[in-house]
Amino acid sequence: MALTTGLLIVFLLYSLAPTWFLLVSSTKNQTDLYSTFGLWFSSNHLGDNLQEIASYHDGVFLRWIGNSVLYSTLGAAGATLISLAAGYGLSKYEYRGRGALFALVVGASLLPSTLLAFPLYLVFAKVGLTNTIWSVLIPYFINPFGVYLGKVYADSSVPTELMEAARIDGAGELRIFLSVALKLMRTGGITIFMLDFVNIWNNFFLPLFMLNGERSFPVTLGLFSWLQQAQTARDMNTLVLTGSLLSIIPLAIFMFALQKYWRSGILMGSLK
Repeated sequence: MALTTGLLIVFLLYSLAPTWFLLVSSTKNQTDLYSTFGLWFSSNHLGDNLQEIASYHDGVFLRWIGNSVLYSTLGAAGATLISLAAGYGLSKYEYRGRGALFALVVGASLLPSTLLAFPLYLVFAKVGLTNTIWSVLIPYFINPFGVYLGKVYADSSVPTELMEAARIDGAGELRIFLSVALKLMRTGGITIFMLDFVNIWNNFFLPLFMLNGERSFPVTLGLFSWLQQAQTARDMNTLVLTGSLLSIIPLAIFMFALQKYWRSGILMGSLK
């Protein structure tokens, strides 16, 4: 018991250390950042750093935050709807090749997204969609792991008997899905939306390949561009650290707001 508790404490400290470092570093100016202990405070320059990051390049950082919110919200919403519909189809309909299709979905979910970034770029460059919002949204809409979760939640939350009763009452298949299945799969849908939102927010390689205009960058790629600039021009490390801290605040708010849904949703999937 003591060993388990000790390991959990070590894991907790390991997990919180980067966030603590960001919080401490965001309160320092350039001089204190290099001359003081990295894990403790010195003089407080957080207000100055926030003012500078909001005004630098006409407030481009705020534009990056807005882009990340847009990409993550639309991408996660589209991926959730497609995942629930595909998972529902895999779960509730009998047709030839269903097992092979499900195996293909599981196999595709094991592929790392970074491996697909360059092939996707070649495809979108061929059709002239690079450096557009669609070049990042369309790949986000397709999430094999979300389809797998959609099937799991459909198996556990949509009774076949209820579907049969709806058919007897004259409801079509689309109406059954929209009016019955989606409502029953709401908790699972929120869980899939949350996972997709966080994944899209943190995604780096796909925007790196697809976008080349600074105004269209998400916050992850924008901070990376500042870090690259720091190697050739002014030292941007303070702004990058402060921006990194600010970039996790929307995710924290999002997670706390939906915690009662994703906890029950993950529990439902694990029980299945």
